[in-house]
Amino acid sequence: MTTTTDLVSYEDALASYDPVMGLEVHVELGTKTKMFCGCSTELGAEPNSQTCPVCLGMPGALPVVNAIGVESAVRIGLALNCEIAEWCRFARKNYFYPDMPKNFQTSQYDEPIAFNGYLDVQLEDGETFRVDIERAHMEEDTGKSTHVGGATGRIHGASHSLLDYNRAGIPLIEIVTKPIVGAGERAPEVARAYVRELREVIRALGVSEARMEMGQMRCDVNLSLMPKGSDTFGTRSETKNVNSLRSVERAARFEVMRHAAVLSSGGTIVQETRHFHEDTGSTTSGRVKEEAEDYRYFPEPDLVPVAPARDWVEGIRAALPEMPLARRTRLLADWGISGTDMQAILNAGALDPIVATIEAGADAASARKWWMGELARSANESGKALDELAITPEQVARVTALVTSGDLNDKLARQVIEGVLAGEGTPDEVVDKRGLKVVSDEGALTTAVDEAIAGNPAIADKIRGGKVAAAGALVGAVMKATRGQADAARVKELILERLGVSEG
Repeated sequence: MTTTTDLVSYEDALASYDPVMGLEVHVELGTKTKMFCGCSTELGAEPNSQTCPVCLGMPGALPVVNAIGVESAVRIGLALNCEIAEWCRFARKNYFYPDMPKNFQTSQYDEPIAFNGYLDVQLEDGETFRVDIERAHMEEDTGKSTHVGGATGRIHGASHSLLDYNRAGIPLIEIVTKPIVGAGERAPEVARAYVRELREVIRALGVSEARMEMGQMRCDVNLSLMPKGSDTFGTRSETKNVNSLRSVERAARFEVMRHAAVLSSGGTIVQETRHFHEDTGSTTSGRVKEEAEDYRYFPEPDLVPVAPARDWVEGIRAALPEMPLARRTRLLADWGISGTDMQAILNAGALDPIVATIEAGADAASARKWWMGELARSANESGKALDELAITPEQVARVTALVTSGDLNDKLARQVIEGVLAGEGTPDEVVDKRGLKVVSDEGALTTAVDEAIAGNPAIADKIRGGKVAAAGALVGAVMKATRGQADAARVKELILERLGVSEG
């Protein structure tokens, strides 16, 4: 149950104030073991079954840094155009919370592994906006608290809490932007575009699946307002753990309207964390936000500093894959499509499936057609993402090959895809089981054409009289007789041949 908050309209807020944002994104790395111990990171295990003295903070247990975690951090830093530190170290961020068994989080404070970078993001209309990156640093995740007995699932009002420490110690990279100014009314859109682009970069690097709905990527939206004409930032709020692109945009927009209402009425913004509510698109107060000194940071005495060798860093840089924005720009030209078409593909989550289908042998136009048409419709109806459908790019490519060879027409191809999605087997198996191949036997087609002509003498006379367009009705009759398994173009040719009429 959320409380009502006074708001001003977004337009009125922007008439008096300029938004300033800071986005903090936590990315859960896809390593097999935790950041400082050998415990598994696999999801779905029994609560508290993937723990050891190190991640439980037992006295005398000593951590060891996960080398893949460090390499992943360097890859992310390089992809974000950051400088990579020649020497950095971990720190203890001290605070008490039940889901953190050590009572401190091993993180990085004033010496991050990557800093001073940027990411160019593309907005809906194709405009590019540069977001400057302050830092990307390594740390560990906390455990998971489940609050039981309350109406909201939060600690307030709960009768008791359950703690699962399987997640405690999982490697995280926290990516922090510099203050984002100058976006104006498009600030919420910039926030969404940045998180989307960052997610695509992370996935391209292969360091995480970055699935926001599974908590593998979470965004904290810091927002403040400054009066028009001023260059002094206002007091910020921090909306925590926002877990979808749409919610990032909605949270930023809501906070603009809430801040403006408070300031316009003569009130004062409280520096605090806030919770975002998906059902209403609103935020509510969490707790007063601590400053850095409240965490009593000090260097972690049990871990040696990390000093990435320059030749190792440059080797990683040389092996980086093509970045998403560059890839989209290249594909835009290769496919000869518009920016609007590409945006639609991105919004549908179809880019990777389309590329994989082309790599499996399909032409670009056919790959786009099936993923953005029949398969997008199936995904919408089932409430799934395209990559969750029970069909592979290789299978879609096989369907396009059957269409190209003339074994299938589009109508039959849709039935094949339907069969594959229903678990009836590969495209070829579905064709065989359902008997879906195009009728290519000239004798059978000629017989069907003759029967259609005989059954529709008035239409046949019109065609003989020069009304070639009337042949469509006879084509339809043949297609019906063959259950849609004839080649419509060949059927029309046969009709005109049998009636002694030329196409011209």
